[in-house]
Amino acid sequence: MITAIVLIKTSVDRIPEIAETIAALESVSEVYSVTGTYDLVAMVRVARHDDLADVIPGRISKIPGVEATDTHVAFRTYSQHDLETAFAIGLDA
Repeated sequence: MITAIVLIKTSVDRIPEIAETIAALESVSEVYSVTGTYDLVAMVRVARHDDLADVIPGRISKIPGVEATDTHVAFRTYSQHDLETAFAIGLDA
């Protein structure tokens, strides 16, 4: 699974509508409304690297009100959930 973090600039007056439209796209797992330079952060998860082109420039960037995107592809995933699962292997509850 390939994970991309997509930083998105939008029309400020349409942030909620744009966020809902992006969240409804296949391969988008979460969309966050954030402060700072960007308005939204979307988590995109795909099976193949080539699929990112279908989702990000092919769909997200074409949504009316999306002004710009900046995509970061994750090399590895670290999460508290993964660590807890790893440490629980072999332990009886």
